[in-house]
Amino acid sequence: MARILYGKEVSSALWERLLPRIDRLRAHGVAPTLAIVRVGERPDDLSYERTCARQADLHGIAVRRFVLPTEATQAELEAVIDAVNADPRIHGCLMFRPLPPQMDERAVCDRLSPAKDIDGIGSASLAGVFADTGEGFPPATAQACLETLDFYDIPVAGKRVVVLGRSLVIGRPVAMMLLARHATVTLAHSRTADVAAHTREADIVVCATGRARAYGAEYFSPGQTVLDVGINFDEAGNLCGDVDFNAVASVLGEDGAITPVPRGLGGVTTSVTMAHVVRAAEVALRR
Repeated sequence: MARILYGKEVSSALWERLLPRIDRLRAHGVAPTLAIVRVGERPDDLSYERTCARQADLHGIAVRRFVLPTEATQAELEAVIDAVNADPRIHGCLMFRPLPPQMDERAVCDRLSPAKDIDGIGSASLAGVFADTGEGFPPATAQACLETLDFYDIPVAGKRVVVLGRSLVIGRPVAMMLLARHATVTLAHSRTADVAAHTREADIVVCATGRARAYGAEYFSPGQTVLDVGINFDEAGNLCGDVDFNAVASVLGEDGAITPVPRGLGGVTTSVTMAHVVRAAEVALRR
């Protein structure tokens, strides 16, 4: 059975480093503040909003909510983003997506100031990831993957990594971030021929396609590390990842490792989001 890479330990280590920084900010009269922008009442958005608010409240980060109805216009949402950009008391902004179909999502994402774009949704932020300039913030889930590998001392440099999924939310950014760590990265997707032939040869596999239990034992080999980013619900309504966890954990064996869903990367993503808020507040204080 593979080693299970639980997220709680990773998150705890992140918070140990963050809390002194939050205390220093508050000593300077700065309350790190996260703006949550939500359009509509999607259950998954509401669930993540509650998780973020709970973590923020527990650790001394303020949260301000900006909520619009599903039928809101592009202009109304842009006005909210402009208000967030203009408010020096707000240090980071988390905007839930996807947006309703009447809105131009790319235009809204790019309207958010890169200094407050703590989840890397804007083109300027993504440019920093792809060019490896260190500017802006990477998507929190992509950063959570690297934080997990680092915490569990799983080396990346020189390793063969396959990333399943090419979205701008996780697939492409995490591929670029792993490449910057000197991994040899293959980015596979729905048009890739014989995906299993690629994944079986990898040292690390990142699964980020949003397909419930789509990847079974035949995709993997003993000794690999598997990071399951998927958040899905199966036919019975149970939360699950992209990987058939039990089958794959058995194939990986004692030398392998795998993140579970739940209790895996989700909690780390939340902690990374808060870490980005703290960093944004520190940058603002130095200006």
